[in-house]
Amino acid sequence: MAQIRPFAAIRYARSVADRMSDLVAPPYDVLEAADKSALLQRHHNNIVKVDLPHLPAKTPGPDEVYDVAAAVMRQWLADGVLIRDPRPALYPYAQTYESHGKTHHRRGLFALVRLSPFGAGDVVPHEKTYPGAIKDRLKLMRATRAQLSPIFGLFHDPANHVTSTLWKHLGKPEVSALLQGVRNDLWSVTDAEVENQVIDFFKSRSIYIADGHHRYTTALAYQAEAAERHGGELPPHHSANYCLFVLISMQDDGLRILPTHRLIGGLSAFNIDRFRSLVAGKFEVAETPLRSDHVDELADTLVGYPPHTFGLYDGRTRRLYTLALQDPDILKPLEPDHSEAWRRLDVAILQRYLLDEVIRPHFAGGAEPTRGYTADPHAIAPQVDGEKYQIALLLRPTPLQALEELGRHNEVMPQKSTYFYPKLATGMVINPLE
Repeated sequence: MAQIRPFAAIRYARSVADRMSDLVAPPYDVLEAADKSALLQRHHNNIVKVDLPHLPAKTPGPDEVYDVAAAVMRQWLADGVLIRDPRPALYPYAQTYESHGKTHHRRGLFALVRLSPFGAGDVVPHEKTYPGAIKDRLKLMRATRAQLSPIFGLFHDPANHVTSTLWKHLGKPEVSALLQGVRNDLWSVTDAEVENQVIDFFKSRSIYIADGHHRYTTALAYQAEAAERHGGELPPHHSANYCLFVLISMQDDGLRILPTHRLIGGLSAFNIDRFRSLVAGKFEVAETPLRSDHVDELADTLVGYPPHTFGLYDGRTRRLYTLALQDPDILKPLEPDHSEAWRRLDVAILQRYLLDEVIRPHFAGGAEPTRGYTADPHAIAPQVDGEKYQIALLLRPTPLQALEELGRHNEVMPQKSTYFYPKLATGMVINPLE
């Protein structure tokens, strides 16, 4: 099961911490060039200057850009912009955000997690990884000798043991930052008794990766390189054996999963009547009274529909439809080697049947359609205007228990199956790899 430990983090110095809102950044893989520029305009020492040295994100750049990032980080340390904490700690972390008129709090902690290969059961993935993104992160890790942004991990804690153990010792946050409307608060805990209670708790738990699969796979690659330099095996407490995580309970009231809706382009003359005839017996297609200015309303209310109900927005006619699955075994002949849990995923049904079996052969001439993704329902109608994208397929959120079910089968979900909100802030803490 999972092994965690405290660590002495690198953090922005107290002298600049009053400007933390200008120093932190969203995860590197959701940023584009304009986002990076805007962050650096807010403060020239924003963490994005080190964490995203090459664009586009998730693609490897030339060695020199990573060398520059490492030089910037060394200079910040020399100038006292960044400082190393004097002793190891666990770092409680809270995010406060508004949703549908209510205030929500999500609580977790920054800690190091012992690396374990996928399949061992200690750390469980749910998404595929791609080589380009791993090469980019590995180059950055080699150059900076640090883990700059955390992996988002989930664990079971029905009794709320971890947060109750940590939060009863906390006072005012040591650091606060406002990022994209979300308040990020950070504390540190160095009490050995409290640390040991939390460490012991995780000895009987698995950790499920919610976000950061490429970062975890990068850490495994870095560990393998370090082991090779040490003759094949690292000392047990070597820093390369551990990876920076934010750990959050699956039972936390502030945990929220959003669906990632699909924007589909490259189609010739999409026609809802033909689509309806093609999916007859598999889906019931019903037009809704809503129109283009209410796409977000349908997206938000899909969660209240029966399982395996999808939304479809036709950008040409500006009409909205619901697609209700009638054949629960629709993927059985298409994916006989996958588990029943995988075949019941809405994202799997959308990908393997609606896209691969219906839309691609009948509306895209057999070619792979153009795809876009958004978790923001308000962004759908403006983008699906008949030009780049002709239709949108709307999803319900992937249930949290699906991560566990697929983990038991050592299966991963299709791409963009989950979107955990809010995103973790980069720059609250950095894990140095000594």
